[in-house]
Amino acid sequence: MSLTQKTCVPCQGGIPPLTPEEASGFLDQVPGWELNDTSDRLYRKFAFDDFVAALAFVNKVGAVAEEEGHHPDISFGWGYADIVLFTHKIQGLHENDFIMAAKISDLI
Repeated sequence: MSLTQKTCVPCQGGIPPLTPEEASGFLDQVPGWELNDTSDRLYRKFAFDDFVAALAFVNKVGAVAEEEGHHPDISFGWGYADIVLFTHKIQGLHENDFIMAAKISDLI
């Protein structure tokens, strides 16, 4: 089953985050996304032609985040949107982060 066909499951905490090796194993399923140096955050930079397009994209991301109950950190402005995903309760990555990344990528 592809990541876009999955649904984020609520994380109650108390579980370990993905190891760097496990996180790296998911990267081929989310082209364009990268891991930070410590492999506890997933991020991607999106480019747009103007502010209105960036804002429209961010609003779509917000709608998906609400549907999935999994909320990324987003910064945006004229011509860009930067998205960072991680699971706050475990202070690292979970499969949910890769599910969200795949669904966000599908918005483009």
